[in-house]
Amino acid sequence: MYMGGRLVHRITPEDVGRRVSVRINLPGGGFTDIVGVVESWADGVITVRRRDGSAVEVEESTVAASRVVPPVPPRRRGGRPPRTP
Repeated sequence: MYMGGRLVHRITPEDVGRRVSVRINLPGGGFTDIVGVVESWADGVITVRRRDGSAVEVEESTVAASRVVPPVPPRRRGGRPPRTP
């Protein structure tokens, strides 16, 4: 469902090494989002490394919107305290 926002492509080749969110157009219509660190940007192809270690190559021409996002917060040590009844 379209909510009325504008799609803006804000990352550049200078953002290599930064964490980004990239929304791309899918061939059959619609969009999908990729979040990760830009590893390279050459010849119109952006390589994004996801948190799970997989790399995704994105054709710059398919990017509908993008932006730099904050780094992943560090994991908490110890987890939640136990619940008491």
